[in-house]
Amino acid sequence: MNFDAYARTAVDLVNAGLDDLDGLKAMFDGELAWMGAEVTDKDLAALRRAQRRLRDVFEYGTSGRDAEAVTELNSLLEAYPVQPRISGHDAGDWHMHVTGRGALVSAEYLAGAVWGLSVWLCEYGSARFGICADERCGNVYLDTSSNNCRRFCSERCATRSHVAAHRARKRAATLTPA
Repeated sequence: MNFDAYARTAVDLVNAGLDDLDGLKAMFDGELAWMGAEVTDKDLAALRRAQRRLRDVFEYGTSGRDAEAVTELNSLLEAYPVQPRISGHDAGDWHMHVTGRGALVSAEYLAGAVWGLSVWLCEYGSARFGICADERCGNVYLDTSSNNCRRFCSERCATRSHVAAHRARKRAATLTPA
């Protein structure tokens, strides 16, 4: 069972643009494409609420407030209980899925996302939760680096931030009299 993939669905949700139903549908691709075809306005409302709560988990984790992150995750685990299920497309491809007990797509998605993020916290600690250091971004990420040194959600944000800092230093050097 790939708990990291479930934890990444929590990251995807926090970073998603959920302005409308089309924005929500765009979040689902690959194995989750069926969810995009079935989402409703009720799912959108539920996922928006969970998105805010999951962002709080990342903020608690990145600021060293582990107890608060755990409390929020436990509350989310109660709200979106999991039900394991064996899945597969043929007899040689059996694998476990964590699914929700509710009928809504949001319940199914959130059960896996919350479970995965909870397992991630137990396995690696909340210090591995991150919020992008590029102040123009704000996306969250899971730090998978070997020495827990990641500061940006992507290479793009890291490059943009480093280039901006370089240009600022260059401007400051030209304004400072020699």
